Amino acid sequence: MKVKIALAGNPNSGKSTLFNALTGSNQFVGNWPGVTVEKKEGKLKGHDNVTIVDLPGIYSLSPY
Repeated sequence: MKVKIALAGNPNSGKSTLFNALTGSNQFVGNWPGVTVEKKEGKLKGHDNVTIVDLPGIYSLSPY
């Protein structure tokens, strides 16, 4: 069974840092919002059937 996990949240909240830790990747991180501008995908270390998706920061999930 394949699993896909998306990291969603506010800008500059550590999503890319968590992504790097979970996947062993080395995506650029910064201490300001707007560093991640497109989604990145990687495999969970040791689990090829689990994909982690790093999304750019969002301010709201509400359509209003």
